[in-house]
Amino acid sequence: MNATVLLEGLVRRFGKTTAVDGIDLELSHGELFGLVGPDGAGKTTTVRMLAGLIAPDGGRVRVLGEDPLTSASVRDVLGLMPQEYSLYLDLSIRENLQFFGRLYGLGRAEWARRVERLMRITRLEPFMDRRAGALSGGMYKKLALSCALLHEPKVLLLDEPTNGVDPVSRRELWDLIHEFVQGGMTVLVCTPYMDEAERCHRVGLLHRGRLIATGEPAALIRDIEHETYTVHAGAGAELFDEVFAFEDVLAASPAGSELRIVVRGGRASEVQRRLDALGGRLEACEPTFEDLFLVRIKDAEGMAA
Repeated sequence: MNATVLLEGLVRRFGKTTAVDGIDLELSHGELFGLVGPDGAGKTTTVRMLAGLIAPDGGRVRVLGEDPLTSASVRDVLGLMPQEYSLYLDLSIRENLQFFGRLYGLGRAEWARRVERLMRITRLEPFMDRRAGALSGGMYKKLALSCALLHEPKVLLLDEPTNGVDPVSRRELWDLIHEFVQGGMTVLVCTPYMDEAERCHRVGLLHRGRLIATGEPAALIRDIEHETYTVHAGAGAELFDEVFAFEDVLAASPAGSELRIVVRGGRASEVQRRLDALGGRLEACEPTFEDLFLVRIKDAEGMAA
């Protein structure tokens, strides 16, 4: 079966910096794929090449079999919600939607039908005459998503769509994304949030422009070959500083007043022996997606060293 989205050996450089370094990826019809990584990992550059906004320095991109850089037909089936604010802040919700409707060549009746549906599911209808610049972060994101969906694309690219919005708006935006995926839309979403990654069908972990792991979130977590623990200690932060430096601790992250660590397989007894001298105690716990990501980054940096 032909991939809806195809990336083969994708490379993009900015001067001496390689932002995207040989990405291979296929997305199928109706798939929700999460591109996960911290700032500077190459997520936005990848999305911009997928949208045909910049050319790759190597490899190729195909959306529904066409090159988005040169094919006008791809732009009719591709939606993009960029990370940065891109709407006209002095225009109202209605006026922004009218502008994008004209851009997509929609007739008045078709525009009205689509806007009515989008405003109903985003619950923005009561605010149609409010300026985009006066919207809350969550409402602005819903409007940006509506503008990206107005031409009913088959492929949707979302670059950190929940960045800067409150928890309730994050949940509502993800509910909207799942609704469109269930309707058969292929969605690629970039996110730095580990909890959002777990809501995707598949994810790709991006680090320094390279995909270091790809697969279903639950399967990737199950495949961690190391052990996960919570460190309990009365000494608190002083002990935690010591634990971060343990050779067999591959990853560590704060968890409230405690510390979560990933220990190299078979080395937990040695870590506990060192903790005994510091008044600390290990308690086994289930790994999380964040544990997975930290470990795979450690693996990737070890291979590059």
